Amino acid sequence: MKLDNDKILVTGADGFIGSHLVEELARTGHAVRAFVMYNSFNSWGWLDRIPADVRCGIEVFAGDVRDPYGVRQAVQGTGVVLHLAALIAIPFSYHSPQSYVETNILGTLNVLQAARDFGVKKLIQTSTSEVYGTAISVPIREDHPLQGQSPYSATKIGADQLALSFYRSFDTPVSILRPFNTYGPRQSARAVIPSIITQIANGRSTLKLGTLKPTRDFTFVSDTVRAFIAAAESDRTVGEVINVGNGFEIAIGDLANLIASVMGREILVETDPKRIRPQKSEVDRLCADTEKATALMGWRPSYAGEDGLKAGIKETVEWFSDRENLMGYKHDIYNI
Repeated sequence: MKLDNDKILVTGADGFIGSHLVEELARTGHAVRAFVMYNSFNSWGWLDRIPADVRCGIEVFAGDVRDPYGVRQAVQGTGVVLHLAALIAIPFSYHSPQSYVETNILGTLNVLQAARDFGVKKLIQTSTSEVYGTAISVPIREDHPLQGQSPYSATKIGADQLALSFYRSFDTPVSILRPFNTYGPRQSARAVIPSIITQIANGRSTLKLGTLKPTRDFTFVSDTVRAFIAAAESDRTVGEVINVGNGFEIAIGDLANLIASVMGREILVETDPKRIRPQKSEVDRLCADTEKATALMGWRPSYAGEDGLKAGIKETVEWFSDRENLMGYKHDIYNI
């Protein structure tokens, strides 16, 4: 399926992955409608920071995915919907779980219903590796059991299943893309890699982190963006759940040392009790099996394995080393 003739709606366009996705689509000549969260500052989030010559070709729609009327306006006239809008911070989901239900489940329902009513050609629902919980078997295949170990992951499980129900009930052309831990420039400091980098970049030699033993599979943002585009273009992804990951796992403590090495610094790590998840909520191990992504849409990570992670970390550190970028982050507080 070629995307050239269809306007593409990206929800969550003002966020980390969404802004990179919108930027890439616009750079490659696609017609893009970028759904951003309405606010009284008229801020378009990270879209405000992309080059002006790219931004001027983007149609920006300000709204709220929780509002079905605004969502219908946003979807009307588009052929492809890439649905990334969500609340994603796990600690905040302990604090305000209802907001996650309203945004992640009801927001997804609004997008699905509008997509069904207007007959879109393809809808990509964004999932997360957190839906698997702690790995029972590794690498994690798409048929791994789903385990809601946080309110966040529970709402993403609900949203995924709702999307698949629209495919099975109404033939809505839905695909589920399940990224493992995406990282790169523009990521929020609520994520571990920006938290480590910003603390070191601001002169700290003793870092405050949470649990160091869990492993994660980190995927560079440009690889995740390519996966969204590949999923939208492939005719074989409809009705499928597809992992997107590096296929390499690393413990958080080892990750901190890797980042410090790239930045030429020596560090100590202190465990901050505020950053530790409840014991039964912590996901201890994540590592992706990406064979299905290769088979169905020809996707492989460019930043693969340990060497790929190092290369992605270097690019991320370079972005954060720009003082203008770094000043946008509050390194001295715990960002939930």
